[in-house]
Amino acid sequence: FADIALSPMEMVKVKVQTSPAGTWPTALVPATQKMAAESASTRFPFGSLKPLWMRQIPYTMAKFFFFEKVVELFYTYVFTKPKSEYSKATQLMVTFASGYLAGVICAIVSHPADSLVSQLGKADNKGKSIGQIAKEVGMKKLFTAGLGVRIIMIGTLTGLQWWIYDTFKTVFGLGTTGGAVKK
Repeated sequence: FADIALSPMEMVKVKVQTSPAGTWPTALVPATQKMAAESASTRFPFGSLKPLWMRQIPYTMAKFFFFEKVVELFYTYVFTKPKSEYSKATQLMVTFASGYLAGVICAIVSHPADSLVSQLGKADNKGKSIGQIAKEVGMKKLFTAGLGVRIIMIGTLTGLQWWIYDTFKTVFGLGTTGGAVKK
């Protein structure tokens, strides 16, 4: 349900970011009002919901699955002693590195859909279907344009999210997430 609430604001954000300077209001209320007034062509408020789900669902699944898997690999092949024998600082370093690597995968998996969400906001794509936009942009560009920057951004954000989460858990005596598979 969070994505349903997020969709209208995501649409406004993308429209503001992708519109040439001076062609669209940049303040939140005027931009939202204009999106609503032109809803037939902007698809406001839920026109980006499907692409948003195409991005968020694989992103979230990858984030959790690969974080746990990378933590497990670290504690199985790199830090081979029992996790409890490592300092909290080392465990939190493993958390951040695992989160960063999971974030890299998240960025790769969700990038084509994120590119489509951005394309939906462009004036040139007004009234076009998602399939038509994807065909015109091309699969190679959808999968690769801007990916390097996205990897750095999402890797860092995901690493920090997991690090903050595990730091909070550690402060309250709950320990860090994951570990090696019990043999």
